[in-house]
Amino acid sequence: MTRSPAPVAPPVVCTIAGSDSGGGAGVQADLKTVEAGGGFGTSVVTAVTAQHTRGVERTHHVPAADVRAQVDAVLADFEVAAVKTGMLGTAEVVEIATESIAWTAAPAVIDPVMVAASGDRLLDPDAEAAYEALASEATLVTPNADEAEVLTGVAVTDVDAAAAAATDLVDLGAEAALVTGGHVPGDRVVDVLATADAVERIAHERVETDATHGSGCTLSAAIATRLAHGDDLPEAVHAGVDLLGRAVRYPVDVGEGPGAVHHAVEARDLAARQPTQERVAELVASFERRDVSPLVPEVGMNVVGATPYAESTTECAAVEGRITRTIDGARANRGVRFGASSHVARFLLAVREFDPDVRFAVNCRFDPAVEAALDALDGRVAEYDRDAQPDAVGGEEGHTMGWGARQTVADGDGTPVAVIDRGAVGKEAIVKLLASSSLALADRVARLLDRLAETD
Repeated sequence: MTRSPAPVAPPVVCTIAGSDSGGGAGVQADLKTVEAGGGFGTSVVTAVTAQHTRGVERTHHVPAADVRAQVDAVLADFEVAAVKTGMLGTAEVVEIATESIAWTAAPAVIDPVMVAASGDRLLDPDAEAAYEALASEATLVTPNADEAEVLTGVAVTDVDAAAAAATDLVDLGAEAALVTGGHVPGDRVVDVLATADAVERIAHERVETDATHGSGCTLSAAIATRLAHGDDLPEAVHAGVDLLGRAVRYPVDVGEGPGAVHHAVEARDLAARQPTQERVAELVASFERRDVSPLVPEVGMNVVGATPYAESTTECAAVEGRITRTIDGARANRGVRFGASSHVARFLLAVREFDPDVRFAVNCRFDPAVEAALDALDGRVAEYDRDAQPDAVGGEEGHTMGWGARQTVADGDGTPVAVIDRGAVGKEAIVKLLASSSLALADRVARLLDRLAETD
């Protein structure tokens, strides 16, 4: 018996860019990002580079005739749903890219690779001048601050200058321009998106890392992939910016240099959801079997598990309705789902800002007996004082969770295994247990219960 094939038809994205032998940028980054985003990647190689995570050793520009042959081969066989460009190298190749994009009528994202990390210009004046025609065919141009200055003459030193440069690029003929803010000083990164109708500032937290190799390629490839799927431009841009933020937050630690951004981070995060939910469900079942009633607080107990790349409470699995004490022992009100916890999940996410290996947490009753039992745990016990919370933090419980986590984790003494919150007027005293694995969290709860049983 033979099986029937079940083909799929992902949208085709074509990247016209240089090859990175180190795998973090260029064509390699583009293809990884497209595939992770549900597209099918095709490529036109414009240059071959000998490079790694520490730098570029050598570059060979592919002859223009060979670049054109690759373009013709791809366009002759594939229905290309989006095009993106990276390193083009010469004026002739820039012109080939311009002609190809005009011919396909597919949306095109132009990542103008023009300035090296050292600040050196990568293109001769003729190639730089040819970019004006390429920009006029673009759905979106995605320069960083240095590249925006080359294209427009505007020195991008702040957000207002970025907005001016983005607007100038639209005036050149691009449908839209996204001037990225990673090279602009400031506590937050502000990307500026300009269209003919509006200018939008997209702000996000800066990640203190040097592992940003491939960031521009990944952003433009992600946006192109979303356009290929049929997203409108603002949706595609926001999706790309969000993906890059996570890709930079969780870089790939390879090579002897800083590493590279994580091109497939969102796909990996999605793949981790079911195992994370299963681990939380197993914890809940074990707590019910053991009967954790002595540790269930009046507000109920919640068990939370974050995916390895979690950035929001919607990526944290928890008990819907919490675990409560009943006549038959501790029982979960309902099942486990993502987004079911607010307070404990926010606390866990705040801890992960300093120690992303921590993935599981549970809130427990706190009283003198539990406090005495905490010495049974295998690590540091910390606490925070709600009365010391600055007025600027606000009185909302979610804000308090984040503030409390920062007080106990950011002091440089390592991540605690338990954090005490002695409560306040109208706020029950609680101790939260933290762990990097579900097994470690189960062990810590068991140790507390054993110690409490010894002292009864």
